[in-house]
Amino acid sequence: MKVGEKDVAYVADLAHLELTAEERRRMLRDLNSILDYMDRFNELDTTNVPPMAQVSAGNDDAPGVGDHFQDSGRDDILEGLRKSLPHQVALENAPDSDGTFFKVPKVIER
Repeated sequence: MKVGEKDVAYVADLAHLELTAEERRRMLRDLNSILDYMDRFNELDTTNVPPMAQVSAGNDDAPGVGDHFQDSGRDDILEGLRKSLPHQVALENAPDSDGTFFKVPKVIER
């Protein structure tokens, strides 16, 4: 699959990006390079690779997989966590609310 100029223009429009001609050319080249690289994965034999929902330390079927997540519950990280404001208290401080959500002015015109 190849990305075309129309695809780049469409995605840039969705993201509200104004790209110069040079940026569009570079984006077109980069996206196609990424897709070409990803196509290389289709050449791999995955017959004996079981499907996975996610890679995590809790995957007992694949020893070593997810080891890089082992420090995600470190005490020094957890010490910095604190409870957030209760919903109602946060809304009391809002300049405008509908009782459930903060009301803010619209900032994107389309």
